[in-house]
Amino acid sequence: MTDIHAGLLGLTFGGFWGDIGSALREAFYMFWDTLWALVAGFTLSGAVQAFVSRDAMQRRLGDHRPKSVVRASLYGMASSSCSYAASAMARSLFARGADFLASMVFMFASTNLVVELGIVLAVLIGWQFVAAEFIGGVIMIALLVVVGSLWLRGRHIDQARQHMEAATDPGHHHDSEDALELEGWKQRIRSSAGWADAAAYTMSDLTMLRKELVLGFGIAGFLSSLVPASVWSDVFIRGHGFWTSLENAVVGPFVALISFVCSVGNVPLAAALWKGGITFGGVVAFIFADLIALPLLLIYRKQYGSAVALRMLALFWLVMAAAGLATEYLFKALGWIPTAKPGLVVGDTVGWNYTTVLDVISLVAFAGLYWLYRNRARFGGGARYAKDPVCAMQVEIAHAPASTVRDGRRIYFCSEHCQHRYDANPDRYVVDDRITEDGTKNLDTVDPVCGMTVDPQHAGAQVTHLGRTVSFCCGGCADAFQSNPDAYLLGDGSP
Repeated sequence: MTDIHAGLLGLTFGGFWGDIGSALREAFYMFWDTLWALVAGFTLSGAVQAFVSRDAMQRRLGDHRPKSVVRASLYGMASSSCSYAASAMARSLFARGADFLASMVFMFASTNLVVELGIVLAVLIGWQFVAAEFIGGVIMIALLVVVGSLWLRGRHIDQARQHMEAATDPGHHHDSEDALELEGWKQRIRSSAGWADAAAYTMSDLTMLRKELVLGFGIAGFLSSLVPASVWSDVFIRGHGFWTSLENAVVGPFVALISFVCSVGNVPLAAALWKGGITFGGVVAFIFADLIALPLLLIYRKQYGSAVALRMLALFWLVMAAAGLATEYLFKALGWIPTAKPGLVVGDTVGWNYTTVLDVISLVAFAGLYWLYRNRARFGGGARYAKDPVCAMQVEIAHAPASTVRDGRRIYFCSEHCQHRYDANPDRYVVDDRITEDGTKNLDTVDPVCGMTVDPQHAGAQVTHLGRTVSFCCGGCADAFQSNPDAYLLGDGSP
């Protein structure tokens, strides 16, 4: 511990502001180097979320046989990478009849086998870690099913279901079939409304994960620039062969548990750990371990009870560490483990180069997505969705994991975690006032021309069209609508 104390004292008294500047510069360089990858990954993720049926998932995950495990993995890969949303979706699948282990497989795949994670890994630390993400992820899921079928079964699953049912609010639930499945993904993918909803998913995912991304890049910049090598030597042992690999693979998930950073936000941290000296398997285990960050463990406790949550922690930690260790030795046999480690994770990449070109293109594409998102009502999008007022995630109303009623309005959340935060301080958040208590949208408050939300009592103008009153933000939008009402949709698809 002497080296750790000395290193921290050096940071405290040795050019404090210069050190902070170095850390912030390295954090920015990492962000700049991965900007195009983040936009590409989240765009693809948003499109998949908009076009994949939730009901189809639930119906096909009734056990943890190989076919169901493969389906759960594929559905997870097609879902949001947010750990909180993944845990809520897994709970929703389990509540609606899916097998518990199949639901856990879905959760693992949705946070570890996703495209945006792989793209950022490739940019920051190399293709070997992308291969390890998917190959190691398959190993981890196989271990989860094999060990989990022995460790989490029978009365433990019954306890989890009983606790979940006791804690579930029975007040609001949609029993209708999935609208995506009724409409058909092929028709949706050809519609402007479908792509408007995909853009909304992309923007909500980015908004939801903004804190994780800022924390991830910020902490990684600090770790890679300022923490002395002696500190890493005290945390991760070196030079002891198999025992070094084993210790690093076990300690990697512990770092994830206490770091509070999940999803794509832990990739910059993984890059900093790799630069600091942790083994290949330790990095892989750390990347896999975003599902045991402390806030998520508290969520598991609320969802399934303390006893089951502790068993989940033990099981998850075991399979994450084992998968990291197995991946390291497999890649060592294949000669795929990088032999050199960088002095800095990224360094100065700002300049006229291919990264800058890709970033500029991605910013232009992002601007287009943002415009589509802001004008989604004009294209008929958003009718089936609400926005979580806490994390800003887009939530499909028919499958919202949690909801509550306040002031005659039903409010939807991506998870119980967000609902509890809202209930603790509801005045802090702005809610969608277009949704009534019975869960239907009062779409008259959406200006069909510009997409703005309008209070009917204070609307800039109102027009009666086909027996309904349409509100507008201003007279200009009302005039544009009256000149050609068939050119606009009123948000529910009706002209």
